Amino acid sequence: MIKTVRPASPARKTRVRTVSERRPAADAVSTRDDEDAADLLTGSTAAPVREMTLEEALGNQIRQLRRKAELRGGDIAQAAGISLSMLSKIENGQISASLATLQAVSRALNVPLSQLFSASEEQRDCSYVPAGQGVVIERRGTKAGHEYRLLGHLLGGDVVLEPYLITLHEEAHPYTNFRHSGIELIYMLSGHVLYRHGSANYHLKPGDALLFDSSAPHGPEKLLEKPMTYLSIIVHARTPD
Repeated sequence: MIKTVRPASPARKTRVRTVSERRPAADAVSTRDDEDAADLLTGSTAAPVREMTLEEALGNQIRQLRRKAELRGGDIAQAAGISLSMLSKIENGQISASLATLQAVSRALNVPLSQLFSASEEQRDCSYVPAGQGVVIERRGTKAGHEYRLLGHLLGGDVVLEPYLITLHEEAHPYTNFRHSGIELIYMLSGHVLYRHGSANYHLKPGDALLFDSSAPHGPEKLLEKPMTYLSIIVHARTPD
């Protein structure tokens, strides 16, 4: 009998990939992370949100508590036994204040020290107003029969945003001498109005929007169809205290 012997299989070589060869996989993970981060962005051109440092969070919390209490910087500085300049640096997150200083500031604000550190959780202002429950306030146009209903208010941030639901009832009459800093957006909900901005007039009907520099004289010049309602959103820089 003839026995057939199979040739031995060549030894399998184990090849170790180099770092440069493994990099595409790592790059793919990085790309996916970047894509996931991009999914969280909106269509806005605003800069991405930067996480605050502990000093900035503490300063922001102190400023908000002071404003909520309607106190001036000088009042808090004097009560805490520090200079107004130091308080300003603390509120702007420019220095790392000692625990003793922060405790003195918390006493001046009449809040526990722990409340200052709660700001490090990066809480963001939010204002919720149920339907029909906006606060009716008086403004320059109130005397002209214009009803202003404030739809929200935030204490923090670099800018102030004032959203109003404005209603012009049957007894309302035109007023074109509004003038203030910032920019304003008007979005027409009901009725028709000839709205004046500077030397130009715009016939606004439901669904129309008008965005303008509010430092120029503006306001409803002709009330074509009453009653009318529109959103007025005013944005301007927050004035430092």
